[in-house]
Formats: sequence, structure tokens, C-alpha cells
Amino acid sequence: MKSKPSPSQLKERTCCQVFWAIFPHACFICSLVVYALLGALMFSQVEGYRESCEGEAYRSFMLKLWNLSKDLSVLQADLLSDSLPCFPNIILHLQKVDPKFFNPKKWSFLGSLFFCCTVFTTVGYGHIYPVTRLGKYLCMVYALFGIPLMFLVLTDMGDILAAILSTSYNRAQKLQSKVLAKLSFMSCCKNTDSKGGSASLGPAKIVLLEPLNIKDALKNNSSFKKKPGQNQNVEIFERLIIRENALLAPPKLTRFERWSSCPELDKGAMVNHVISSINNIGKEVEKLDVPFSLMTVIVFAYISCAAAILPHWERALNFEEAFYFCFITLTTIGFGDVKLQHPNFFLFLSVYIIVGMEIVIIAFKLGQDRILGLYKKLLFCIGRKKYP
Repeated sequence: MKSKPSPSQLKERTCCQVFWAIFPHACFICSLVVYALLGALMFSQVEGYRESCEGEAYRSFMLKLWNLSKDLSVLQADLLSDSLPCFPNIILHLQKVDPKFFNPKKWSFLGSLFFCCTVFTTVGYGHIYPVTRLGKYLCMVYALFGIPLMFLVLTDMGDILAAILSTSYNRAQKLQSKVLAKLSFMSCCKNTDSKGGSASLGPAKIVLLEPLNIKDALKNNSSFKKKPGQNQNVEIFERLIIRENALLAPPKLTRFERWSSCPELDKGAMVNHVISSINNIGKEVEKLDVPFSLMTVIVFAYISCAAAILPHWERALNFEEAFYFCFITLTTIGFGDVKLQHPNFFLFLSVYIIVGMEIVIIAFKLGQDRILGLYKKLLFCIGRKKYP
């Protein structure tokens, strides 16, 4: 007789299940975060060192240009105005420039981190890019490994999001069907009450106090009534063998019984379950069947939330421009025509970007399925007309 596990053992086993369920997904996300931090450290050293070496020459050149414009007299500007009508305006603008503006900005750690995020998300706005030869080579190698890692994270998190969407949609459908059934039942009750209550609502339920034997079950089966005697006897014999094998099979051990009898075996089974779940990455997105119109509403609602928040620290953007920028970002188009004045603040929305890209990918997948369905219908119609 096996002893019943104690509450502490049950709690420990539950924690173990939760750990092994979260561990692979957390590993993917942590790997991407560490990869981004290492890339930021690398590019801040490579491109930052370039600016520190070339900064003096650039600054001296711009200071000489500024001093030259400052020493020019108005008479010289008038003499040159015939050949260059815009020259006096250039002189006036250069004289108003502050010398500290000529100090070039360096690649900070946060700026390099923002650049790394634009690389492995394939957004690539275009206003931040490596200039040195070493920086370009490292950028290619960094993108070669970073983009597959990012797609792996998106696919893995997309499965979780697809499961949540599918569960929510199915529950909403069940709730809707229950509400409609209840409303229809209430309307039927009202109709029967109005007719005098004598009408029957439907066939009465039959409650079986004892299980039917195989003979009675086969008699009630309509499929056997349509078959001849020989085929009917063969199928009865096959079903009896299946039933006997099921009764003689050893009982399946529950999870708690396996833990009590052989914990090492259960740990191995748990690891194998985790490995099989890793091998099935992307299956939930493939099985998702949510209306494309609903996903479109979710995408635009998700982008609208960020578009309403972004103008609070980007004063140059209004709601429409912020919506356009978020759409370009989540679809990984990244024209670069809209630039952020505070890109470091945008790093706090990295989770928003990852989740948003997953939602957009799911929407694209559903749209792809709808387009394939239309192509199949079109080819079927063409083939039926051509080969009737």
C-alpha cells in the first residue's frame, strides 16, 4: 500500500512543475538580454574609441571654420554676395553657432544597446550605424547570430500568446453559447406557459442504474442493424477483443505514484517533456484559429496604446505620428524618417516591442492562411470550369 504524499511533498512537486514549465522560456529571454548587453558593450568600445581618436581633428577643423566666419568683415561678405547670394546668410548662421556644438557625441552604452536592438529585430532605422571597418564586420557577425535568436524568442513567446488567445476565444464562445441557450430555453418556457403548460419540452432523460452489457449495447447501436449477420459477428468479435485487452492492460500510474515509486524516473520524464515542448515550438501558432478581423482589432488597439503614451516624452510627435512610428517599428519596416529625441527612454518599451512583434506575426500568419484559402478556392473554381 503506497503512502499518500504529504502537503510539503505536494508543494515541492508543484514548484518543480512550475520551474520546468518556465525554465526553457526564461532561458530564451535571458539569452537575448545577455546577447544585447554584450553587443552594447562591444559597440560602445569599438565606435566610441573611434570618436575619441577622431574627435580632436574634427573639433579643430570646425573651430577653424567658425573662427574664419567670425573674422570675415561685412565688406568681404558684400563682395562675395554677387557670386554667392546666400553667402551672407551662411556667415550669419555660422556666427550664431556655439562652439560646444562642435563636440561630437560618443556612442554611450544605452545608445549602443538601442543600436543592438535595432539590429537583431531587423528594424534598422538608419540614423545609427557603424562607421569603422571593424564595426561593420562585427555588425554583420552580430546580426548573423542575433536575428535567429530573436526569431526563436518571438516564436516561443508567440506560442504562449497564441495559447492565451485561443483559450480566451474558446471560453468567450462557450460563454456566448451558454447565454444563447439560456435565452432560448427561457423563451421556450414562456411559449409553453402561454400554451397552457401541457406541451412537452422534449424527450425525457433515461437514467441507467446498471451498465449495459455488450449484447444490449450492440443491439442499441444503429450501425449493426444495417449490416449482414456475418460482418456483424466479425465486428462484435473484434470489439470484444479490444474490450478484453483494455481490461487486462496494467493500470496507468499517476504522476504522484511515479514520484513515490521512482523519483529519478519522473525527473527524466519531466526533462523529456521539456525537450519535447522545445521541439514543438511554433505548433500553437500553427493551430491558432482566431478570426482575422479580431486579430486586426487587437493589433490596432495595441499600437494605439503606445501611440497615446509616446508623445508624453517625445514632444515633437503627436498621436498620428506616434501611431505611424509604432506601426513601422512593430512591422520591422523601419524607414527612419521619424527620429526619437530620447531613444534611451524607448528601451523601456522593449517588452512592448517584443510582444507587439509577436501579435503582428500572428496577425500576418492568419492573413497568410486566409490568402492561401482564397487561392485554393480560386484554383478549385478554375479547375472545375475548365475540367467539368
